[in-house]
Amino acid sequence: MSRLGAAYWRLWSANAVSYVGDGALVTALPLFAVTVTKDPRLISLVSAAMFVPWLMLSLPAGAIVDRHDRVTLMWRSQVFQFAVVAALAALVATRHAGIAVLVAGGLLLGSAEVLFSNAAQSILPRLVPADVLSRANGNEQVALTVGETFAGPPLGSALFAVRAALPFGLDALSFAGSAALLATLPRTRKAPAREPVPMREQIAEGMRWLARHRLLRCVAVLLGIANFANQMGQATLVLLATMVLHTGTGGYGLLWTASAVGAILGGLVNPAVTRRLGLVPSIVISGLVSGAVYTGIGLSPDFAVAAAAMACSGFSTTMWNVVTVTLRQTIVPAELLGRVNSAYRMIGWGPIPLGALAGGFAAHAIGLRAPYIIGGLLVGAGMLAALPALRSAGGSPLVPAGSPRVEGAVDEVQ
Repeated sequence: MSRLGAAYWRLWSANAVSYVGDGALVTALPLFAVTVTKDPRLISLVSAAMFVPWLMLSLPAGAIVDRHDRVTLMWRSQVFQFAVVAALAALVATRHAGIAVLVAGGLLLGSAEVLFSNAAQSILPRLVPADVLSRANGNEQVALTVGETFAGPPLGSALFAVRAALPFGLDALSFAGSAALLATLPRTRKAPAREPVPMREQIAEGMRWLARHRLLRCVAVLLGIANFANQMGQATLVLLATMVLHTGTGGYGLLWTASAVGAILGGLVNPAVTRRLGLVPSIVISGLVSGAVYTGIGLSPDFAVAAAAMACSGFSTTMWNVVTVTLRQTIVPAELLGRVNSAYRMIGWGPIPLGALAGGFAAHAIGLRAPYIIGGLLVGAGMLAALPALRSAGGSPLVPAGSPRVEGAVDEVQ
């Protein structure tokens, strides 16, 4: 098996640094919002703001990623995010941050994240050999999990208890460190086009490629359902934890830690598990488990049960991510990867802000347990409805991930 190489580990290190800061911010934002208001609709608005750009900006971001040097786009995005979070930290410290400020900050951070995330996934196949893509993505999932759900949230909760602005400052420093590491990566120069192609035509080319690929098309829709459902619950999880399960600030961070334990285990073993199970079974299992555990979180009688369900959710989410990210990186042509990724993630991530808002209104109208219960039922129903399409698109359910049969599951001419 090939080695991952120094360039990959610099990218991994940059992401790992940034993920810790993001994890602290993910905890600090809702905790600070709760000090401003207890209305679940307003709390969900803060969560929705960071994901609205995936719906609005994903397609043009994909074209930009395919036109320009991806390394430069990445480190500049991180510098922009550093500036935004530093400003948020100052406003929180001086008590000038309300819900409107948090929403505006979320929109700006999310806009930069759309560009950064697309470029990061698109550059990976250029940094590592094809036979270790699954391992590279597994390592990325471990880093993301350790930072955003294991180390970051408890650290963010602890810093928030000392002073509200501290986790924001930590995130700003993490963006600065990440940008410095990313600037050392080899550039991905683009050959100048003889006749510049309009961005609209480039975007349409990526959308057509995705529309013709049966398996990716189906998986993108399932991802949209899962993300809508997941965000229904996550948008008001801070209220479920503190007001229903009575965990307190520290317990809320520990729920994310439990999710991280499952996700880290998944990141370590899922590349081998998915190779043995095959592509379609891995997708189906992870989707059905996610639906079950979302419902379980909503029905949890106490912190221990909720934490166990969060751990299972982390494991199943990592299984899904390892399979689907590697699939896209393997079968999509390099020159189209940014645009296909953007179309895929617009479908898969675009519903997230809608889910956050739906969760806020469901929690307000029915109760704080309702968003996760409804979300779990949605995911389970969507996965069961998609089973015939998945089997048809991916061939035999025993086809291993990355096999020629899976890679060729495209409607007619590409």
